[in-house]
Amino acid sequence: MVDKFRFYRYICSPFQLFRLPTKQVLAILLTISLGFGILLPAFSQSRDRIDLSLVSFAVTRPAYTNIIPLFKEKWWKEHKQEVNFRTSFAGSRIQTKAIIKGLPADVVHLALEPDITQIEKAGLIQQGWQNRVPNNGIVARTVGTIVTRPGNPKNIHAWSDLAKEGVAVITADPKTSGIARWNFLAFWGSVTQIGGTEEQALNITTKIFKNVPILAKDARDSTDIFLRRNQGDALINYENELLVAAQEGLAKTSPFVIPQVNISIETPVAVVDKYVDRRGTREVAKAFVAFLFTPEAQREFAKVGFRPFDPAIAQEFTGKYPAIDKLFTIRDLGGWNVVQDKFFKEGGIFDQIQAAIHKK
Repeated sequence: MVDKFRFYRYICSPFQLFRLPTKQVLAILLTISLGFGILLPAFSQSRDRIDLSLVSFAVTRPAYTNIIPLFKEKWWKEHKQEVNFRTSFAGSRIQTKAIIKGLPADVVHLALEPDITQIEKAGLIQQGWQNRVPNNGIVARTVGTIVTRPGNPKNIHAWSDLAKEGVAVITADPKTSGIARWNFLAFWGSVTQIGGTEEQALNITTKIFKNVPILAKDARDSTDIFLRRNQGDALINYENELLVAAQEGLAKTSPFVIPQVNISIETPVAVVDKYVDRRGTREVAKAFVAFLFTPEAQREFAKVGFRPFDPAIAQEFTGKYPAIDKLFTIRDLGGWNVVQDKFFKEGGIFDQIQAAIHKK
C-alpha cells in the first residue's frame, strides 16, 4: 500500500509543491483524498500501535533523533502501545506552507512563532496554543553566530564587521528560512539595542546584505554552502547548528565567534488540533509535546547545541555556552506582530533593502 505521508512529503517538498500554482496543488491533494477515501487520516491506528507525524525545521533533526526513542520507550511502558514516528525536516517557511496545503502534521516545531500563527490562521491550530504548554510554547533556544575561515583573515568579531567591503557573507533567505529572519533581526537589534538609531540600523543591515552572494534556503543549506562548498568569508547560522557541524567534523578548522550583542532565538512547538482530531492522535501528540519540556528531552536539546531553559540542565553544560553581554529578545523589538509587519511583509524593510541592492 502507498505510504501516504511519504507521498504528501514528496509533493509538498520545495522542489515539487512550490513549483505549482496553489489551485493545482489543491487539486492534487483532492485527487489523492478521493483515491484513498479520506485526505488526512493517512495512518492506521490501533491499540498496539499508533502513528505520529512530527514536522520541524531543518536543524532540529539531531535533537529529535535522540528524543524520539526516549519518548517511545516511555509511552510503551505506560500504555503498552508502540508509537511509530513519521518525521519531516526542512526550512520553517517551507514546512508552514506545506502543512497549510495538506501535509498531515500532528506536532509542529518551527523556527518562528509567526509560522505557527499562520497555521493557526488557516484554521488548523486552536487559538491560545501558547498557553496550553509550558514556557509559552518555546521549547528550544539558541543564539546567532558568525563562522569565519581559519585564522579569521577578515578580522570579524561583531555583526557590524560583516558590513565591511570585501566580506562575502553566507546567510539564508527570509522567504524560506526562519533563521534568516532571526539573522536580520540580530543585525538590526545590534544597533538599536545599544542606543543606535533605526537609520543607522538600516545602513548596517543594507551593507551586510549587499555582501551576500547567495541566499541559502535554510540553516543546513547555509552550512553546506560555507563548509562543504567552501564559499564565502563568513557564515551566519544558529549556534546549535555550528556545534553539530563541529561534532560531525565539518568545523574543526572553521572557528566561530558569538557576537556579544545578540538575539535570543526562541523556537515554538504546538499540536495541530485539526489533524490530531481527525486522525485520533491527540492524546499521544499532547504527551509528546509535554515530554519535550522534561529534563530528559531538554538535556538532549542541550547536547546538540540548544541552550537549556532549565537551570539544572544548564549547570550540566557549564562552559559549553558562553555568556553574552547584551542578549535581547523579540519582545525588545516590539514583538512578532510589529516585527512581521515592519520588516518581513511584502514591501517591508527586507524587501526594500533587496530592491535597493538589485536596483539597476
